[in-house]
Amino acid sequence: MLSIINNLPKHVLGIRASGKVDKEDFEKILIPALDDLVKRKGQINYLLQLETKVKNFTMGAWFEDAKIGLKHFTKWHKIAIVTAEKGIEKFSDIFGIAVPGESKGFPLEQLEEAKQWVAA
Repeated sequence: MLSIINNLPKHVLGIRASGKVDKEDFEKILIPALDDLVKRKGQINYLLQLETKVKNFTMGAWFEDAKIGLKHFTKWHKIAIVTAEKGIEKFSDIFGIAVPGESKGFPLEQLEEAKQWVAA
């Protein structure tokens, strides 16, 4: 399930992923919020609080993730991934090489630091 993280600056989109994440979560929550942010700000500062394992994302969710990543490819400014999975945290740091902007992984206990970094 995807849900919006409230109480972030207006130029930051925060999403919490928990339990099973499917295509409908992307279609109803993430895609409209990202499209709105790009329309309002022209770039994406994105915080993902990953409270589920990546294996809980369905194939449909992964497909939608790839589509939205490509749709807004030049708009990514900052991506912060907050997770308990060390591999995902490290991948997030390396991911910045493949996309415009910056990407950084944070452990769950550094959620506040991630919020500050993505908002700066």
